[in-house]
Amino acid sequence: MATIRNRNGKWQAQVRIKGHTARTKSFTTKRDAERWARQTETEIEASALRVDHRVLDRMTVRDVLERYRREVTSRKRGAASENKRLDLMVRQPWAAQPLSRITPQTFSRYRDERLRTVSAGTVIRDLGLLRAIFEVARLEWDIALPENPVARVRKPASPNARDRRLQAGELEALLKESDKSRNEWLRTGILLAVETGMRRGEMLNLRWADICFDTGTLAIPVTKTGHARRIPLSDVALGLLTQRRTHRDTGPDLVFPISANAFRQAWERCKGRVAVSRPTISDLRFHDLRHEAVSRFFEMGLSVPEVALISGHRDPRMLFRYTHLRAEDLAKKMRAA
Repeated sequence: MATIRNRNGKWQAQVRIKGHTARTKSFTTKRDAERWARQTETEIEASALRVDHRVLDRMTVRDVLERYRREVTSRKRGAASENKRLDLMVRQPWAAQPLSRITPQTFSRYRDERLRTVSAGTVIRDLGLLRAIFEVARLEWDIALPENPVARVRKPASPNARDRRLQAGELEALLKESDKSRNEWLRTGILLAVETGMRRGEMLNLRWADICFDTGTLAIPVTKTGHARRIPLSDVALGLLTQRRTHRDTGPDLVFPISANAFRQAWERCKGRVAVSRPTISDLRFHDLRHEAVSRFFEMGLSVPEVALISGHRDPRMLFRYTHLRAEDLAKKMRAA
């Protein structure tokens, strides 16, 4: 049933039908509000005719999550991290509920509970995954839900982008401690991240066949975005790889023939040793070296398209989130000009 009322100089239309979430919208004229209300009622009633409530009563949210895990997540490059997220979701009380009883309020409460223990960014990713799962269920699996129950759940405010860059002396301290590491690839990995802006996964998948020493370029065939790219190598990066090629074993084709977990542990141990004398380094993440590299590229005077070619960002807005120029450096540059 629709309700039309004048509120604060505008006409507000509200449609409430049992078993469906109420819909509300404001208009400048009463006529537009009435037209929208009629159209919305028609859409909701039409969707109700398509819903087989017997199927929704039998199928639980957990059934949908597990099917998505088998058919969709398993084919993703980020399957490992997404599986951990799904492991948490299938243990939630609402996962045992039949689809017929799931409402947007179910996930609004989940959002609020998660925000007590994890960051807003984590909750945003949780809601994004849930919304994608229900969209696949509705559009590809013929599970006739009346609506996507996550579509209109309000996301928490996006967290501020990290602006962590290397502070004076931190890189030198990391390199000094990395020389003491049993992991002989750590020092090369740290320097290569700062010189190229590559992600850790891209570095660990790097093969000797991907490097052209004649042209001083490096191909990255498998990336997070799914778009391969070729990047230029600085003299430092080229020197590192040349030295590593000279001393490498003839067997492995990988430049870094180690697992991601072994590299991560070596990084954490190295950072822990540095933190004894530099406690502020504790919050430095390996991914922050990518931020450092992108910022340095801009400080060198490279243009946005040039930096995007190296970093692989396809959206300039995301590229700027990785760019953290220092105000004091710009002040010096302006004075020099």
